[in-house]
Amino acid sequence: QVQLVESGGGLVQAGGSLRLSCAASGRTFSSYDMAWFRQAPGKEREFVAVSSRSITDYADSVKGRFTISRDNAKNTVYLQMNNLKPEDTATYYCAVRSSVISAPFYMRTSYNYWGRGTQVTVSS
Repeated sequence: QVQLVESGGGLVQAGGSLRLSCAASGRTFSSYDMAWFRQAPGKEREFVAVSSRSITDYADSVKGRFTISRDNAKNTVYLQMNNLKPEDTATYYCAVRSSVISAPFYMRTSYNYWGRGTQVTVSS
């Protein structure tokens, strides 16, 4: 059974940093795309970043501020978030899908497994 558990969220002032982690279990994820999405109150869940084999991709809104990385030995994906802004406030979700799926990275319906999320709140 696949499980994804996010951690690392919290309250931070604008300009600060947080590092999110997502620990995956249930199988080996080296051949899976591992991504982060986020959902703010009243808004749709949106793509943030993805790590797909040797490729990484980011939403325009976080490029240059967020960095995704993964440790395949630990089945863990990270999201380093720097220079946080109040508009980054959201619940952040980890998601995975097989790397053979050709749908765009930002297509949330293409991801098979999701974590329960971790809250990030950025105060101004």
